[in-house]
Amino acid sequence: MAYLRPVDFPELLSPVQMGEADRLTIASGIPGRTLMENAGKHVADAATEMAGEGGRVLVLCGPGNNGGDGFVAARLLKQAGYPVDVALLKDPGGLAGDALLAFQDMTARQVGLVPTRIGAGELGSLLASADLVIDALLGAGLDRALSGSLADIVNEINDAGCKVLSVDLPTGINGATGEVMGTAIRAACSVTFFRLKPGHLLYPGRGYCGELRCGDIGITADILDSVRPDTAMNCPSLWRSAWHPPQAEGHKYSRGHAVVFGGPVRSTGAARLSAAAALRAGAGLVSVACPPSALMVYASHLTAVMTRPISGAGEIGELLSDRRLNAALIGPGYGVGSGTREDVAEILKQDCAVVLDADALTSFEKEPQDLFLQIGERELPVVMTPHTGEFARLFPDLADADRLTAARLAAARSRAVIVLKGADTVIAAPDGRAAINANASPWLATAGSGDVLAGIVCACLAQSLPAFEAAAMGVWLHSEAGNEVGAGLIAEDLIPSLKPVIARLVEKTMPKDDAKTSFFL
Repeated sequence: MAYLRPVDFPELLSPVQMGEADRLTIASGIPGRTLMENAGKHVADAATEMAGEGGRVLVLCGPGNNGGDGFVAARLLKQAGYPVDVALLKDPGGLAGDALLAFQDMTARQVGLVPTRIGAGELGSLLASADLVIDALLGAGLDRALSGSLADIVNEINDAGCKVLSVDLPTGINGATGEVMGTAIRAACSVTFFRLKPGHLLYPGRGYCGELRCGDIGITADILDSVRPDTAMNCPSLWRSAWHPPQAEGHKYSRGHAVVFGGPVRSTGAARLSAAAALRAGAGLVSVACPPSALMVYASHLTAVMTRPISGAGEIGELLSDRRLNAALIGPGYGVGSGTREDVAEILKQDCAVVLDADALTSFEKEPQDLFLQIGERELPVVMTPHTGEFARLFPDLADADRLTAARLAAARSRAVIVLKGADTVIAAPDGRAAINANASPWLATAGSGDVLAGIVCACLAQSLPAFEAAAMGVWLHSEAGNEVGAGLIAEDLIPSLKPVIARLVEKTMPKDDAKTSFFL
């Protein structure tokens, strides 16, 4: 059975939303037993790859539908000639519905496939002889910490060092948040169905899932019209239609003019990274506006990026009165304090899209509501790009919430699009939409990387993308550039590496006939 490519189907469903998709599908006339059979086939297919020819498989089944998927997989593996052991978390007398039917089908058809009841400390011999363990214990619906014998069983599986294939999500991972609920199984592969869940992409859960596979079990895409998912995996299909490569009749001003506000002479590097990234990411023109005393430093390091001396909020307003300057970035290397707050306030009064990063965010640590009020009074978009520390300064009451919830609430409160940076960057809009990034390289954790990201997002805004799409595209481009560089990258490497990344996007966006057109035939 073929697996779905998540990048082609980026919608993410919470466990509740997935339950509704199941319910609506069954109500439309497709039996739940059919969905379970299809799910079990996907699990069995993955298991045959992982166990190797003739490998012994131990299937651990819980009392719900997750266990039912395990019963189907066990039956199919046994039929294919694999030695299979099945162990139940609870007495089979507690099974009901489709899971009971799958259990009965398994035991009726397979001579010798008799499940045993498991408890903590009773798995040792089974684990020792298994080449693969299928975790069909709980799935995605867990909302409380594992405890007692179940927690002991999970720890025993991890301690045994077995190769584990999890059904839906590793037992112990919250499907909505990615949180570890006390303890969790570490899987080599997780097979889920129809669509991924946030818990597959959010850390720490993402680190427990191993390879992700998503199977088609017969739920049709039109179900999403009723379920109405509001979270997606950040990938080009989410924002590509809002982005238009340069057209033949265009010119540099039609691609937007981004302005990066640079800091004093002692800290010019951050703004220079942002400006160079904005130019490479597609803004038609980029200017750095900086204190006169720092002008020569900026000018001596920048070529295609223009420099403009400014002194104080009054000159900022005068500069941005030119409507061709349609996107502004302030924060990288700018300095923290009342002067920065005044300059941010002046920028927010102007008719341009705005990115607030780094020092522009920290400067409002003691009065975040002032910033949010200023954002709420304007019509044009604002994107804020905090890392975890900066986020906690602006939203201290949200710092302990899961990242998806925190970013959503922060966006609603501030009226800005929030880019909550990290290994699983979350992009959230005030209207409730959110995206989770999944293509970041760990090598992006280096000085200046965030400055490059801020510049890329500013460039996307300059090219007239809506704020949510601009932020999501910027995060993806930044991550993909990191993958292009590979190990050992530093921030300066990211900027030239945007070129091949954008080139691939253009190839996929342009009609094939147009892409091949040449005057030199």
